[in-house]
Amino acid sequence: MTVELQPVTDLEALDYLERRGARQVPTFDWRDMWQDEHAAAFTVAKSTGFDILGDVYGAVEEALADGQTFEQFRDGLEPLLRAKGWWGRETAIDPATGELREVQLGSPRRLRIIYDTNIRMAHAAGKWQRIARVADRMPWLRYVAVQDSRTRPEHMAWHGTVLRWDHPFWQTHYPPNGWRCRCMVQQLGDRDLARYGRTPSDGPPAGAGETRPWTNKRTGETIDVPVGIDPGFGYNVGAATSRAAEALRVAGEKAAALPSPLDAAALAALRELLREAPDAE
Repeated sequence: MTVELQPVTDLEALDYLERRGARQVPTFDWRDMWQDEHAAAFTVAKSTGFDILGDVYGAVEEALADGQTFEQFRDGLEPLLRAKGWWGRETAIDPATGELREVQLGSPRRLRIIYDTNIRMAHAAGKWQRIARVADRMPWLRYVAVQDSRTRPEHMAWHGTVLRWDHPFWQTHYPPNGWRCRCMVQQLGDRDLARYGRTPSDGPPAGAGETRPWTNKRTGETIDVPVGIDPGFGYNVGAATSRAAEALRVAGEKAAALPSPLDAAALAALRELLREAPDAE
């Protein structure tokens, strides 16, 4: 008898992606949408002026749900993007400056980044839901880096760090921590620590609290970015998603308690406002 193995869909990851897909926002530059905002909206840089966001989102959703390889994702999406003119290098107006710029639209490399980043972030967000769900029994997280020549030195230094799941370290260093980052976390209980001979760390690894100034040239704002983490990745995508979901839940309860029920348009506007502010209480 032949047993055919099928990929198992990560339902929590799919839930995260569907929440983002409910609000699709065209952007011109990857710096136009920042960290927590990605937990509440789906975007693709250079999508402004092109009707391609729905196509890209649909392809990412299908890839996640069906466990598609990058090659399958690319082969299904590339013809759609080419047909809509979103391919190669073109000139486009930067809406922030009004400047006419030569930009890269679709390409194999861009599709790889879109696939890799969205799939990894979705799995990370889904995993955080599972971590929080069983944290009372398995409160420890261990940082796991792929130990090869492609791994960033800082990520290699964080490998093996064991801290409680609610330690502040995980709010900035929960992987992925950069473009094409392959790091992950392993959740452990007290018995697991004993079985594998691991002990909790005294604190974050040396240097993990260091930051460097980085200026977002789109806004002119200078922020402190953790050393070893790419700009835009220094946040916990799972925790950000939970905050966004909680904000929507609270909004629904408050709306239901009002003497006069809100009409659909007002309720939609309220939800839109909360999606733009995922930290709202």
